[in-house]
Amino acid sequence: MIKEIYQVLGISAEVYAYGAAIEKELSERFLQFDRTAEYNQLKVLLAMQKNRVSEECFGSSSGYGYNDYGRETLEKVYADTFHTEACLVRPQITCGTHALAIAMFGNLRPGDEILAPAGKPYDTLEEVIGIRPSAGSLAEYGVTYRQVDLLPDGSFDYENIRKAIRPNTRLVEIQRSKGYQTRPSFSVAQIGELIRFVKEIKPDVICMVDNCYGEFVGTIEPSDVGADMTVGSLIKNPGGGLAPIGGYIAGTKACVENAAHRMTCPGLGSEVGATLGVNRSFFQGFFLAPMITKGALKGAVFAANVFERLGFPVIPNGKEQRNDIIQAITFNEPAKMTAFCKGIQHAAPVDSYVDPEPWDMPGYDSPVIMAAGAFIQGSSIELSADGPMKPPYAAYFQGGLTYEHAKLGVLKALQYMLDENLLKAADLLRS
Repeated sequence: MIKEIYQVLGISAEVYAYGAAIEKELSERFLQFDRTAEYNQLKVLLAMQKNRVSEECFGSSSGYGYNDYGRETLEKVYADTFHTEACLVRPQITCGTHALAIAMFGNLRPGDEILAPAGKPYDTLEEVIGIRPSAGSLAEYGVTYRQVDLLPDGSFDYENIRKAIRPNTRLVEIQRSKGYQTRPSFSVAQIGELIRFVKEIKPDVICMVDNCYGEFVGTIEPSDVGADMTVGSLIKNPGGGLAPIGGYIAGTKACVENAAHRMTCPGLGSEVGATLGVNRSFFQGFFLAPMITKGALKGAVFAANVFERLGFPVIPNGKEQRNDIIQAITFNEPAKMTAFCKGIQHAAPVDSYVDPEPWDMPGYDSPVIMAAGAFIQGSSIELSADGPMKPPYAAYFQGGLTYEHAKLGVLKALQYMLDENLLKAADLLRS
């Protein structure tokens, strides 16, 4: 019956058999993800019980949002889960880039310098920092920027990082995920080693980790290894597919409160900000997040194995440790990349009948194609794939609220490439 419904969904017998064979080999790997998710589920549950989450927490506030009990409790739950002094979790934070911008603007002053030891940050941060000129950037406020590129093997260049740290280096920006780069994502252990190295040279520097796509992938977070601020989006892993908007900043009390004063205004900080009825979704999404992340991880590993065996470069490969939910697949041809994204779109529960087309998205320096038939606009914990339409034509696959949906998306993408004669059925047999 399962095979028959896959056929109704457009999956040929050859593609179904190819996927089934790969899935069977991944059973032990999937069991490891189950164990990690179980640990993280219990960690979140403990934080909720410790902070006495009750039905009262699901109430709504409006206007100024003073004395929002649910909001205050949720922030304590996040802080206890991430083992930090404080946390800001707000629907007023529109996206991950906004959360990072708030964290930087709140903690930097004219004359300070940002150091990026992992090379160029994510595209949308370039205009925030002022790498690409933009109205209101940190550069316009007298904040300077330096970066140290990674070594050819994708590791940190410690020798040049040491040289780059100067008396006015105030904040070190560490991007955990690969973003739109074909480099490995960093493990929490690697990030911890980098933070220790930097702090030995300049103890008062603020280490901020862009944790987008990394939450609950392992049993520890960057905040467990010395990060002063760990920042992310609620329409990625920690929102569990239920948060309709939002972001978080977890870290030291001083750093978080500085960010809060930037989010609202000096003097008000974290005391204001109505929740407008989203508290229940925020709590329930966070509770489900470990299990939702597990499904996305299984889907990413399945995708890596499916396309790696067909000769496509993938990062990480099908056997490597996972440090985030993103799977990069390099196609080297725009037609193959577009066909892949169309297949992902056609597997969606929403807007499955449309074809994604590249367009000039705000914050990017080239047209971007995005496949995302999501319940929440831009939610990349839901099944999605995207990437800039420029060499090496790499698509970045992530999400899936269930593994089963992610699996269908991978098979549909493969099927679409076969149907457009960009691959041959014989390629499946050879692999």
